[in-house]
Amino acid sequence: MATLGAWDYTILAVVLAISVAIGIYYRFVGGKQSTTTEYLLADRSMNVTPVAFSLMASFMSAVTILGVSMENYQYGTMFVLINLSYVLSTPVAAYLIIPVFYRLKTASVYEYLELRFGYATRLAASLSFTLQMVLYMGIVVYAPALALEAVTGLNQVFSIVIVGVVCTFYATLGGMKAVLITDIYQSLLMFAAVFSVIICAWVKAGSLEEIWRVAQENGRINLTNFSVDPTERHTWFTQILGGSATYLAIYGVNQAQVQRLMAVRSLSAARAALWWCLPILCLLSLSTCFSGLCIYWYYRDCDPLLEGRVNSRDQVMPLFVVDTMGEYTGLAGLFVSGIFCASLSTISSIISSLAAVTLEDYLKPLVSCCAKRTLSDRQTLWYSKLLSVFFGALCIGMAFMAGSIGGLLQAALSIFGIIGGPLLGLFTLGMYVTKANEKGAIAGLLISLAFCFWIGFGQPKPPLVSLDMSTAGCPVDRSFARDIFVKAATAVAEEEHFFYLYRISYMWYAALGFVITFFGGWLLSWLFAVLNWDNNRRIYQDADCTLIKHDLFVPPIAKRLQRRQMPLLVVTGTSSEIGGITTETAAAPPRLDEIEWEKHKAVA
Repeated sequence: MATLGAWDYTILAVVLAISVAIGIYYRFVGGKQSTTTEYLLADRSMNVTPVAFSLMASFMSAVTILGVSMENYQYGTMFVLINLSYVLSTPVAAYLIIPVFYRLKTASVYEYLELRFGYATRLAASLSFTLQMVLYMGIVVYAPALALEAVTGLNQVFSIVIVGVVCTFYATLGGMKAVLITDIYQSLLMFAAVFSVIICAWVKAGSLEEIWRVAQENGRINLTNFSVDPTERHTWFTQILGGSATYLAIYGVNQAQVQRLMAVRSLSAARAALWWCLPILCLLSLSTCFSGLCIYWYYRDCDPLLEGRVNSRDQVMPLFVVDTMGEYTGLAGLFVSGIFCASLSTISSIISSLAAVTLEDYLKPLVSCCAKRTLSDRQTLWYSKLLSVFFGALCIGMAFMAGSIGGLLQAALSIFGIIGGPLLGLFTLGMYVTKANEKGAIAGLLISLAFCFWIGFGQPKPPLVSLDMSTAGCPVDRSFARDIFVKAATAVAEEEHFFYLYRISYMWYAALGFVITFFGGWLLSWLFAVLNWDNNRRIYQDADCTLIKHDLFVPPIAKRLQRRQMPLLVVTGTSSEIGGITTETAAAPPRLDEIEWEKHKAVA
């Protein structure tokens, strides 16, 4: 097994030291992280550029670099079409969803659900998000540990601890400002890691055309699967429809992403950050896809898994670095640093978002209910930092459990689909349907989560069968390579015997979760209203249920509600003379929930 040289370790150490230094810097400059708003939302003073890079780096991380490259290496280029869903979904998030959250100006997006439905809905959604992030963080930390073990033989436990400790340190010390700034240079290193693979293969192949030709001749270039069969792993429909649901679940209603969008100065800046994130995201996605074809060109005649050099194809990319970059001083260290940075950026965002959600959705309501008091800003800040440390430690623990998960990309997207899809449906129900009520929304969410967990984690599932791999150029004939081909052929022959729902593509999980929550919640809300089990009174400002809080809905619906309610608005301080008698018209005193809503809109 190859090892990193002194220069490689130096580069890695410098990269980690810079992350730590940024955390220390933002601890002692500016506001010195002395308020909760500065710590969790960067004082809402950030520029568009760091937020745009951070939006990309938060989730398209080591899972992208290792998982997407192997997706194209092993299954072909159909996954590339998911970039179309990014383009189609960005205006939906920018002009329909984000304006609703931006009006609230709160640290937790789930506060919207309390204003729209009630605290029970807020709690159910917040717990779902927490589960989603805890499951995801293990995969993200495990990825760079896997890379280091394959490249250097460095102890995996040590690698996991280093990633966890470093990102917890600078996220806890420097707050959201440190997280956003580190994401910029960490994103650049991620691109450096991917392009180092492409350039190295380019030099060895002689031209990019040669790499493309080999991929085409061996069936890797495939962009024409228009099948409507939901059991097909990747098609135009899975990538566009399923990809759009996944994108909106992440970039539209996910706490970690919306929290970043709330860190800018205005709604227009938030929209600009989301639009600038789009080309950055697509560039990383497309370049990572092509890097998979570059790696395939190198191993076209001798697949490392069939040869027995690696235990999983998620290790092939680090192996490529060992085989091709060892002769170039520092290049392997640059690649490993890029993998590390990809995980650091994601874990720091997860830590910040989980700290914010735990504080706003669990701790503050608990203190208010049990102790009948509110936390001071100083106490809130202290609890935020303590929670950051706790979730950093939990992240390290979850990473040790991620080793049993095969296929990093599918595992990550499955988690976002299984939980993110139902949450997207819940927010959409609240923002679009005025008749929806709390019991109907919660019932729809729980049914959807149960269904998605069932089809997502139900067993047995048919094994994934890759495109043809060759061992013709391997120096030694491995007998177990033949066994793998036999098992794959048997799996294809027996696939029809697996339960149908377990064969559905993981790309449909988010879309199915969205549809079940939205339409199920809508139908059950109607049923509960008919049975007088619940109502939608919380959306009204007045006791007579005539004036709707239009800011709870997406802009087109909010404007329509405003126009419809204009004749109903009470005009205060006016007088008129009827039959010679002067009368005064005054508005009724505001209700408690109206005062609460106006207070949220008035927050700077």
